[in-house]
Amino acid sequence: MEFVKQQATNKAPADWFTGDVWFDQLYAGQEPSRMYANMVRFSPGARTHWHVHALGQTLHVVSGVALIGTRDGTVFEAHPGQTVVCPPDEEHWHGATPDRFMEHIAMWEVRRDGGEEVIWNEPVTDEQYNRTRTRTRSH
Repeated sequence: MEFVKQQATNKAPADWFTGDVWFDQLYAGQEPSRMYANMVRFSPGARTHWHVHALGQTLHVVSGVALIGTRDGTVFEAHPGQTVVCPPDEEHWHGATPDRFMEHIAMWEVRRDGGEEVIWNEPVTDEQYNRTRTRTRSH
């Protein structure tokens, strides 16, 4: 059993995010684990840029309403307690609504073959961000 040493909060890099975003690294897997987990806090209107995770990404919403967009133009809403799985190689973005903070735990696996785990692309436009949302429901 090991208690992980808490790391300092970091400001997310502007070349990967629009708006103010902070994260706390919760876990960085040590062999044989490949898991990484961050608590990510988005200010109102803040969002990631378009990106792809080679091995997928799981988002668990802690507070606020998360918006998750896909290249086909769909923008999903996810609410506290909901978990969303973005499959490997699916280009997507996620962020907060315009009027509320949002926190989620982001979980992903890193590649052990030296390949890129995340490929970051261009910013999400206001038009893409403001598309009609698809509500999700807990089951």
